[in-house]
Amino acid sequence: MNQETIGVILLNLGGPERTADVRSFLYNLFTDRLIIRLGPPFMQRPLAWWIAKRRAPRSRVFYEQIGGGSPLNRITKAQGEALAAQLAAHGSFKVGMAMRYWHPFAREVLPDFIRAGVRKIIALTLYPHYSIATTGSSIRDLHDSLTALPGGNEIEVAEISSWPEQEDYINCLARFINETRQGREDSEIIYSAHSLPAKFIADGDPYLDHLRLTIAALEQQTGIKGHLCFQSRSGPVEWLSPSTPETIQRLAARNCRGLIMVPLSFVSDHVETLCEIDIQYRQLAEGLGLKFIRIPALNTEKAFISGLKKLVIKACQAKDWCPLQGTGARSPHSDS
Repeated sequence: MNQETIGVILLNLGGPERTADVRSFLYNLFTDRLIIRLGPPFMQRPLAWWIAKRRAPRSRVFYEQIGGGSPLNRITKAQGEALAAQLAAHGSFKVGMAMRYWHPFAREVLPDFIRAGVRKIIALTLYPHYSIATTGSSIRDLHDSLTALPGGNEIEVAEISSWPEQEDYINCLARFINETRQGREDSEIIYSAHSLPAKFIADGDPYLDHLRLTIAALEQQTGIKGHLCFQSRSGPVEWLSPSTPETIQRLAARNCRGLIMVPLSFVSDHVETLCEIDIQYRQLAEGLGLKFIRIPALNTEKAFISGLKKLVIKACQAKDWCPLQGTGARSPHSDS
């Protein structure tokens, strides 16, 4: 009897792959009311269109500085292929990805899973720390897309919505920190996470608590205290603080010798690491006389992918979905 194939969909933000895509990407972003509410619901799309048009020229400059587009889709596809390869020894899996604000959207990916006869899907977020604005929005979009598809209501979904203390994730970051710090023992560690409006935390979003769990686990392994700060904030609302630029300036004023930047909430290189950190924050730090280095992004690091595999296997076991084999299973499918 053939073994049932389990679907695995990696959830991520997505990014414009060409500068010509930037305005449409921003429009998709600002139409999401889980991120920002632009007046009453009927005004969301018109205001999103206006904001996207206004911001697109400046955002295009950022993408031009990193080669003309975001590498996030390419890296996420590679992560999915690496995950599929590691899952091959444990069962029959079909691995794909669904981006929230750029192609491939969940509504574009799911029909292929349904046509392939997949009736059980694991939604695996690539955001280690849960927020309604990231994982929450992606999971809701996945369920909405399933509801709208013929046969979608027959699909059972298991959600892996956060993993701030997953051992392989922590071990990889700790190893990168220790390796990067060799010869730079006088440098301060900066944990830079994507910012979030403070109101989200006041309303009960666990994002900040999850960040602190990760930092506590890292500090236990490395024995080094760091500084949590936040990047990528915009708009006239109160954001989580301190900001990363403020932290860099504060440490420079305290005669700090150098900085080791840890992009805490990003597991893949994209515009926030390649432009905001590597270019803008580097220029700020070096202009203040600080040595500056960033640890590598996890991307397709083998040990990190192994951690994702363990999350998938644990989710299967919790659902009692399939007999997970040690060897001899069918090769997995892998799709973009």
